[in-house]
Amino acid sequence: MRRFLKLSIGVIAVGLSMSATAQQTAADYFENGISKSKAGDFAGALQAFSMAITMNPENAPSYYNRGLAKANLKDHRGAILDYDKAIDLNPKDSYAFLSRGLSKSKQDDHRSAIVDYGRAIELNPNDAQAYYNRGSSRTRLDQHRGALQDFSRTIELEPNNINAYYARGITKQKLEDWSSSITDFTKVAELNPKRAQAYAGRGESRIHLNDFAGAVQDLNKAIEFESNDADSHYFRGFAKSKLEDYKGAYTDFDRAIALAPNNFRAYYGRGMCRSKLNDQKGAIQDFNMAVEMNNGNTEGKVYYTGKITRPILDNLRNVVQERNKINDLSAERSEAYFSRAVSRNKQGDSKAAMLDLNHAIELNPTYAEAYFTRGIIRSQQGDQKGAIMDCNSAIKLNPRYGEAFYVRGIIKHSLGDDNAGCLDLSKAGELGYTPAYKVISEYCN
Repeated sequence: MRRFLKLSIGVIAVGLSMSATAQQTAADYFENGISKSKAGDFAGALQAFSMAITMNPENAPSYYNRGLAKANLKDHRGAILDYDKAIDLNPKDSYAFLSRGLSKSKQDDHRSAIVDYGRAIELNPNDAQAYYNRGSSRTRLDQHRGALQDFSRTIELEPNNINAYYARGITKQKLEDWSSSITDFTKVAELNPKRAQAYAGRGESRIHLNDFAGAVQDLNKAIEFESNDADSHYFRGFAKSKLEDYKGAYTDFDRAIALAPNNFRAYYGRGMCRSKLNDQKGAIQDFNMAVEMNNGNTEGKVYYTGKITRPILDNLRNVVQERNKINDLSAERSEAYFSRAVSRNKQGDSKAAMLDLNHAIELNPTYAEAYFTRGIIRSQQGDQKGAIMDCNSAIKLNPRYGEAFYVRGIIKHSLGDDNAGCLDLSKAGELGYTPAYKVISEYCN
């Protein structure tokens, strides 16, 4: 099927239970975190909840709400770690299971997510969202009959849940129950007459029932509300072809290709139209594209195997500033070597900079900033493994070195270790290096 289901993150504030006297400071941080969450300042909320956790590390709601803040920053790996802790402290919190399941779903760990949703349902059998989320994860695993039951239960609990009707309609399509799916899409259109997906879904089902004229009417409506939906153009082109309107179908297939150049079915459809319109040369070109795209291409071996390619890595890393601040000059003068290295690197003399950094580290083996800066330069030179080793050293010497976690994270991600890279980025954000969340949002989901 052509469409996908969306899950949503909510801000569910769970009350803080602690002594108003002995833990007043932690309570203040917690309430500040709740206020910032409600205002949409999730980075600020995260820092507030972190302080509450520092003051009172045994309070489950602080971990839970910090997890929500991370999830809203799209840091789902970091959120899961917080939900784990919240559940350890309070195993009967259905919201923690529901939220952990959602973050697992966002990481495509749908089997584990289903277990969490099931536990949330056991603890709260009337939670419509838990059924909906479980149905969505079951859909991703092609467990369509189970998903159908979950969406139906959601509708029983919330009779006007438009997303559940739409999801159930899509699920019925996957079970080839075309007639019944039309009923659900019709309900979606009744609840929201301007929702393009309702008409698109119903139009697709009508095609399978050979109601091509009805399909064209529905797809006209879908395109009226969402003119750049490539699939709607493709299906309308298909329906028009069945009605032998080859000129109209050609226009739709052509538009579908412009919107989605890798749609080999649209090339096939346009080729059929060209053949019917006596453009055999153009038809052959389109059929060639359909065949080649269907077979795909095999890429050669690459070293930067993650979504963060070498040019992206360079851009993300080069915005990091070295911690080059004036310090009291020690007897061995390692600080002077370090600062000279920073200046030499800025002048483009990375070779001389490396010599100075090596000397600074020899003179002061606990110089975290020198290791970190050497790691930056090694990464610039393409030595990503050496850069990771230097970041490891910097973090070992200073476990709160947010920039080092950030750089190590983007390098790991660029080398294909997405999970470890995103966990490092999560830690960087947790430590207050907020640029990590922009990278998480773009590359960790």
